Amino acid sequence: MHPQIEELFDDADSRHLKIEELRLVAHYVSSIPERLATYRSLRDCELEVMQWVANQLQAELPQEPEAILERCITNALLMLRHCGMAMLVNQESIVKERFLNWVQPTVEVYNTRAIDARLYQLLNQRLNQTLGKRMELLNPTLLMAQKALVPEKVESVNGVAIGW
Repeated sequence: MHPQIEELFDDADSRHLKIEELRLVAHYVSSIPERLATYRSLRDCELEVMQWVANQLQAELPQEPEAILERCITNALLMLRHCGMAMLVNQESIVKERFLNWVQPTVEVYNTRAIDARLYQLLNQRLNQTLGKRMELLNPTLLMAQKALVPEKVESVNGVAIGW
């Protein structure tokens, strides 16, 4: 649950909600159906999206070891799931605390930023095609995670400069 909403519920024994706090709760509650539908769509298309991305990535980067590509794709899948959950419960900290803290060091150790940059471009392209307007709910957490893992400018892969 969103941290601000949790705080409001914690204070329930001492006072009633103020008007702006009621608006926050109302917005949170009214957005639940749309967030649920987006989460379901993401869950239902995950396999197709990730398979398409994996196929494209392997075709574009045949010189990269399969184990490295698999690690990058697995990390992207985990990122997508964490971002989906963060969007569903409207709590960005899920991505920061449960995903980025764990994955960022592995990206640095294995030096996969250039591969990840291309992977994220492909992932975003396919998600936009598949989810359409529903991407608006997922985009904030997804882009936050991607930018945390891949800097604005990335070294080239296969002689082609990759960046945002």
